[in-house]
Amino acid sequence: MQLPPIPQQAELRTASTSVRNEREAALSLHQQLDWPELGFVLFFCSTEYDLPALAEELQDQFSDIAVAGCTSAGEITAQGYGQGCVTAIGFAASEFAISARLIHNLDQFSFSDAQAVVDQLTEDCQQQQIAPIIGNSFVLTLLDGLSTQEEQVLVTLDSALGSIPHFGGSAGDDICLDNTHVYFDGRFHSDAAVVLMINTRCRFEVFSMHHMRSRDEKLVVTAADSDQRRVLELNAEPAAVEYSRVTGVPLDELNHQVFALNPIAVRIGDEYFVRSIQSVNDDLSLTFYCAVENGIVMTVMESGEMIAQLDTELAKIEQRVGDHLLTIGCDCFLRRLELELRDQNRAMSGLLNRHKVVGFNTYGEQIGGMHINQTFTAVAIGRVG
Repeated sequence: MQLPPIPQQAELRTASTSVRNEREAALSLHQQLDWPELGFVLFFCSTEYDLPALAEELQDQFSDIAVAGCTSAGEITAQGYGQGCVTAIGFAASEFAISARLIHNLDQFSFSDAQAVVDQLTEDCQQQQIAPIIGNSFVLTLLDGLSTQEEQVLVTLDSALGSIPHFGGSAGDDICLDNTHVYFDGRFHSDAAVVLMINTRCRFEVFSMHHMRSRDEKLVVTAADSDQRRVLELNAEPAAVEYSRVTGVPLDELNHQVFALNPIAVRIGDEYFVRSIQSVNDDLSLTFYCAVENGIVMTVMESGEMIAQLDTELAKIEQRVGDHLLTIGCDCFLRRLELELRDQNRAMSGLLNRHKVVGFNTYGEQIGGMHINQTFTAVAIGRVG
């Protein structure tokens, strides 16, 4: 069933294309986003494209417009879930002051580096004279999803941001776990991050949610290689063996589908933050998408009702921002995988379309300096208050 596109607004426009030819794809995006107010383009794309060729064509089509983005593990278009395509958002220069910076050498990113980046972003946005920075700005981060440096970068950046809300997602590569990229200044980059400050008079709300419920089983990390995000032992047993025991899934059947349906989480205060498993290794250790450390206690989780919960929460947030224009969403690819296993993808696409969500499926989500998994993390944007 073909879903209706999101109505184009004066403040924001959306575009998408599944044309595989890179030149034609970039031309299609430009035609859809070509309006006098266009001041910035944010996009998410499949790695099925020839990325150097796509970069060149985007640079050619949007030669006078700043463009940033990243590769994805699936796209969210104005019509719902997409696959093997490009989805994009155009921002009106009259309502959005947007500044972007590229961070290289993520493992060396320091607080002084973060402060310099925030100062530069703030100065750029102030010069555009849209709105005061505090209370009218949020930051979006896009990180190489295989860099294993998200935690360090996010904590450091969040310290420099102070009260400015911050969210984002880790770039994917169609679940190949091979090469992920961010896009900045006409090129795709690895081992890098793009930081965008978005200053606007429009109302907005940054948020994060998941549909997981805690179970009784606890798993203590008794041996880990934090640098490699590998857990060697859980409860003093080989990690994969213990995970197999508590989930009731045979060791030789552990895979992405099992990990999506049987996540584990860390409790901080009253909240649970999911730490998703990436793979089982030959030594029966488990590699995670997020940081893990010796001594942390993990809780086995189970899925709740994803679609109904997201529908309810998005409706509440949209009511708070007023005349809702668009939600930019970072949706974990494991959530999408769970929906596929439950044959609920079409229902979710309809929901995303109704709630005007555009974004991408990620290898990890980011909220307030934290790197998490199996969440929907986003910003809802309403009209000028």
